[in-house]
Parts: sequence; C-alpha cells; structure tokens
Amino acid sequence: MKICIVGAGAIGGFIGARLALAGSEVSVLARGVTLAAIQTDGLQLNMGGQLQRVRVQASEHPAELGAQDLVIVAVKGQALPALAPAVAQLLGPDTLVMPAMNGVPWWFVQGVDGIGHEPLQSVDPGGVTGQWIATERVVGCVVHASCSTSAPGVVQHKMGQGLVVGEAIGGKSERVQRIADLLSAAGFDTTHSTDIRYDIWYKLWGNLTMNPVSAITGATIDQVLADPLVRAFCSAAMAEAAAIGERIGCAIAQSAEDRHAITAKLGAFKTSMLQDAEAGRAIELDAIVGAVHEIAQRLQLATPNIAALLGLTRLFGRSHGLYPQAV
Repeated sequence: MKICIVGAGAIGGFIGARLALAGSEVSVLARGVTLAAIQTDGLQLNMGGQLQRVRVQASEHPAELGAQDLVIVAVKGQALPALAPAVAQLLGPDTLVMPAMNGVPWWFVQGVDGIGHEPLQSVDPGGVTGQWIATERVVGCVVHASCSTSAPGVVQHKMGQGLVVGEAIGGKSERVQRIADLLSAAGFDTTHSTDIRYDIWYKLWGNLTMNPVSAITGATIDQVLADPLVRAFCSAAMAEAAAIGERIGCAIAQSAEDRHAITAKLGAFKTSMLQDAEAGRAIELDAIVGAVHEIAQRLQLATPNIAALLGLTRLFGRSHGLYPQAV
C-alpha cells in the first residue's frame, strides 16, 4: 500500500515513521525546513528512549509523489482548505483519505438532520475542502496519542498509541479493516469503529474545554481541574456539548465529572493548544470550539458557556497573534 503523509508534524510524523519502519511504502508531502530535514535525515522517531530513523520519499510537489492508496492528513484544521487542492493531486480512483486531526472534520455534519446542507464555515469556509475531497473517500480517525516535535522531522513520543478508524458514513467495511490491520501491524492500538462520528465527538467533548482553558491561562490540566470555579465552568460547557451530541446522534452517557476523573490521571499535562500558544504557533480553535458553536447555532441551541469560551479564546489568540484578526 502506497501511503502519503500530508503534514509531517508531531502526529503525522509519528504515524508515518511507524508505518515506514513496519515496511509500508511511505512518502511525505512537506515544505520548508521540515522538507529539508526529512530529505536529509529521513523521519526520526524518539520512542521508549530509542531514536529510530527511516528514509522516505519527500517532496513539496504532489505530482512527484503520484497517486496513493491512502493519504493521511495530519495538519491543523485551519490549514486544510488551502492544502485540499494539493491533496487532490495525490488521489487515484480508489484512494482513501484519513484525516488524523483534532476536532470536528469538514465532513462531520453531512446528512445530519437539522444542520442544513451548507458546509461548516468554521472548518470548511466556502466548502473548499469538500469540493476537493469527497466524503466517499474518507476514513475517519481519532488519535489517542501525545507527541511533539523537538526539531523539524524529529518526533518525540510522549504517551499513547491508540488509533480509532471507521467509515465516515458508519458501519464496518473491508477497506477500513485493511487500514486497521496495517496500523496494527505497525504497532498501533487500533480499533475499527462502527460509529466514528461518536468517537470523534466523545474525544472533542473532553478537549473542547481543556485545550482552550489551558491555552488562555497557561495552566496544566491538573491546575485547571484543581480550581473549583474553572472546573465548574468546564463542566457547564461540556453539558452544552453533550446536549448537542444528543441532537446529532452522538449521545454521551458519561458525566463531566466522570471525564474529569479520567483526564486527571494525565497529571501535570500540557494540552496541544497550550503547547502551540507557548511556541507562538496558531491555535486550532475553530475545529475544537468554533465548529461546536456553529453546530449549536444551526440547531438553535443556547450554549452560553461555549460561546464565552470561544469569545475569550479568540480574543486571546488575536491579541497574541495566534488567531486571524476579524475581517
């Protein structure tokens, strides 16, 4: 199977390196210093105290890489619309696209009652991504792993190696099972889900508050949960997200306190959004909070806590150059 990684950052580099080390034919679409580093030294993965290097083909021109069997997209949500035309050049008649990304993907609400037919402007403004990448090609993916990049092309694995994969339209299929088997053979803890939309929403339900609250406060997860007022605010926003989930077929049985107890086990953990804020990188706000707020508006559900969270984090991002200014 020919596999191309689009976005060889922490997660993309992690998945690509492990697949290549397991013998898959892996290529990388990259640019700038990341491209130069991979062309010179290959993909590098530091995991379990061992640094492994693997050579892969890397280019900034998709035509040089050719049609793929599987394209794994691991960029931030806000970067995808601009990249979608390049991704389309990697697609053959039967190519599958697996977005390994945070938050709500562009295809998530297609066919959901009460949402309407317009794409979510928060994650696919103008429907650009959907025009280039048909939902029929999509294999949904939820990543349960924490990684960082210590240098371009060099991934540091921290914890977790879980991947949940499934058809965007639900159910099981042979094509997704082939991908699940491939990922399992590369050492991932892989689950073939029958309802990937629920899996996406469940992860988002926890990240919705922890990511932005940690980013705007600079606090680690244990500090967020230790403050009773902040914890109560997070719980209230999660209750609103759970109500949205009920309306879109992604009902969550857990309480916010149940989820807090699970999250607390991570200890003094820095979320990905906090890491981005500290590094001066753009924050991934739209896919994690903006899309949830937009879905609520379309369903005419009141979500004052989610709205406050979005407004505060957006203002923080704009004042620190981490989120686009209003137009």
